[in-house]
Amino acid sequence: MIRVCGALAALLLGPVAVAAGSIDQQLAKLDPEERAHQVCVMKGIDIIRREGKLPKADRLKTSITTRAAFNGTQVAAKGGAVRAKSHWYSVKFKCDVTPDQMKALSFTYELGAEIPEAKWDDLGLWR
Repeated sequence: MIRVCGALAALLLGPVAVAAGSIDQQLAKLDPEERAHQVCVMKGIDIIRREGKLPKADRLKTSITTRAAFNGTQVAAKGGAVRAKSHWYSVKFKCDVTPDQMKALSFTYELGAEIPEAKWDDLGLWR
């Protein structure tokens, strides 16, 4: 299971002003795979919001039905989920990261169907 470190959680939870240096410091403490997942989550939420498909997206999980694959410079998720306005949607994505996993270079995704609330507990999702 991939966890969100403190500074990243604060960034994703709302309009908390966190210095870029402190985010980098927190990322550097994570193992490479977890660091890659976190930079992809941040990049993914930004892109999904900006493209307007889910402008209120506020959470992205990389592994809810199947574990995301990591090869050192890419996270590929076939069983992810994204939340917007208290609704969860399935999502598949590929995210390329730098060799040190400190920055996401690209994020492409395919938004799927809404996930029924009856399945949320089994998938580790919440309101």
